Amino acid sequence: MPHPDPLQAPVHVVQLTDAHLFGDATGTLLGLNTRDSLRHVIAQVRREQPRIDLLLCTGDLSQDGSVASYEAFRQLTGEIQAPTRWLPGNHDEARVMAEVAPELVQAVTDIGAWRVVMLDSSVLGATHGLLEPDQLALLDQALASAAGRHCLVCCHHQPVDIGCAWIAPIGLRNADDLLQRLKGYPQVKALLWGHIHQAWDEQRDGMRYLATPSTCIQFAPGSEDFKVSEELPGYRWLRLHADGRLETGVERARDFEVRLDFDSPGY
Repeated sequence: MPHPDPLQAPVHVVQLTDAHLFGDATGTLLGLNTRDSLRHVIAQVRREQPRIDLLLCTGDLSQDGSVASYEAFRQLTGEIQAPTRWLPGNHDEARVMAEVAPELVQAVTDIGAWRVVMLDSSVLGATHGLLEPDQLALLDQALASAAGRHCLVCCHHQPVDIGCAWIAPIGLRNADDLLQRLKGYPQVKALLWGHIHQAWDEQRDGMRYLATPSTCIQFAPGSEDFKVSEELPGYRWLRLHADGRLETGVERARDFEVRLDFDSPGY
């Protein structure tokens, strides 16, 4: 039964990230078919999450930036019948994403007692991230006009050191600009991202810092040099409560078998 007051009902969110789909359905990373792993993750979501109010897809939806890859991503994730938002990562082509699914790349979404802000940290032709002045201005405006709503801010690139030396240079280059802004808005309860292909959950300055496993290959936590792990692909669920509390966890596609081929084309 629906909650009598929609603004008081918890918002059920699922995050999928770093699917790295190819235009070619047979496309693989290290021998792993990325469409197959995404299908398994989506099946896990559907088994475990009977109610989803919002699906957030936080970048690197595609590996090759092709129309076919985005159409495939849209079709596969369409099995999760919920309002959906996309943002681009370093492997994505933002222009193509917007052509394929213009209604899914909205930056600001109000739902229940929350406002979700999706920021584009991608830099054309680069692996690292940067929030350009227009994105910072969008953030300022979205937070200043939140009108009492709690806020969840999302981007693709990691804004903090996660203890992986090799990935630090390809994070968010102007993270300080972002984090200093967020400190000025106590209504921001969490910052959510992808890119690092592993789970991250940290509380600092009254805010939750969260990252999520990829729906395909996982990176080994704490690695100095590029290293993958054989952990299962997964997703994150979040419960956004009307009083600003946030519950969250990571689940993995337990029926998927990770078989990596290190002689095949790499990540």
